[in-house]
Amino acid sequence: MQLLIWVTLIWSFSFSLIGEFLAGKVDPYLAVGSRMALALLLFLPWLIRYKTPPKQALALAGIGAVQLGLMYLFFYHSFLYLTVAEVLLFTILTPVYVVLFDRILQRQVISWRWLGPATLAVLGALVIRFTAPTTDFWLGLMLVQAANLCFAFGQVAYRQLNLGSSMLQQQSFGWFFVGASLVAAVGAWLFADWQKVPQQGSEWAILVWLGLVASGLGYWLWNAGARQVNAHQLAVMNNLLIPAGLLVNFVLWQHQVNWLTFSLGSLLILLSLGWGKRLSN
Repeated sequence: MQLLIWVTLIWSFSFSLIGEFLAGKVDPYLAVGSRMALALLLFLPWLIRYKTPPKQALALAGIGAVQLGLMYLFFYHSFLYLTVAEVLLFTILTPVYVVLFDRILQRQVISWRWLGPATLAVLGALVIRFTAPTTDFWLGLMLVQAANLCFAFGQVAYRQLNLGSSMLQQQSFGWFFVGASLVAAVGAWLFADWQKVPQQGSEWAILVWLGLVASGLGYWLWNAGARQVNAHQLAVMNNLLIPAGLLVNFVLWQHQVNWLTFSLGSLLILLSLGWGKRLSN
C-alpha cells in the first residue's frame, strides 16, 4: 500500500505541473511520446544487461501498449468533445473496471459484495468532482471509458503476470515502456501538432520530470504496488488521486476548493479503502 500512496503523491504534483505549465502550450501527444521515451531510457540499462524470456517480454510490451499507449490516445482524444471537468468526472469509474477485470481474469463470479468498495470509491469521487455535463458529450464519454478500461486492464494484467522476484521484475520492466513508446509514437505521428513543441527551459524540465519520475519511476512503483495489495485496495487507490490532486492545487496554486464536498468525498474514499482491505483477495 505504501508504494501506491507514494505514487499518488508524485502524480498529484505532476498533474498540477501539467495544468499550470504545459496545458495549451505543448502538444499533449508530443508530451506523452517524450514521457514514454524518457521512461524507456530509464530502464534501458537493464534491458541491455539482462535477457528477458521472449514470452514475458511480449506480455509486458502488450500490457504497456494497452495500459499507457492506448489509454493516452483515448484520453487525449476525449478533450476534443468534453470539458476538463467532464473528463475528470468520467475517470472515476476506473475502480469498478479494476474489480471487474480482476474477477474476469481469475474466472471468478462477479457479485455486488466484490464491487462494494469500488462503488463507494466512485461515489466519493463523484461527490468531489461532480459538474453538470454539457449536452454533446456522448463520444467523449465513450473515449474516456475506453481509456479507463485500458488503464484498469493493464493494472490487473500486470498484477496477475508471473514475473518472479522483485529484482527480476525490475530487470524486465523496460519492455512495458517498449510497448507504450511504440503506441505513443504512432499517436504523435498521426495526431500531434508539431508547431507546439516545448519552447522554454521550464517546459523541458517538467517533461524530464514527467518522463523519468512520474512515468518511469511512477508506473514501475504503481504496478509493483498493485502486486502487493488486493484488487479492492488497488481499485480504490485509483480514485485517491482526485482529492490528493485537488489538495496539491490548493496548496501550491490556491485554486478554489469546495471543502464540504472535498471532505465528504474524501471520507467516502477512505472508508472504501478500509472496506476493501477487509475483503480477502
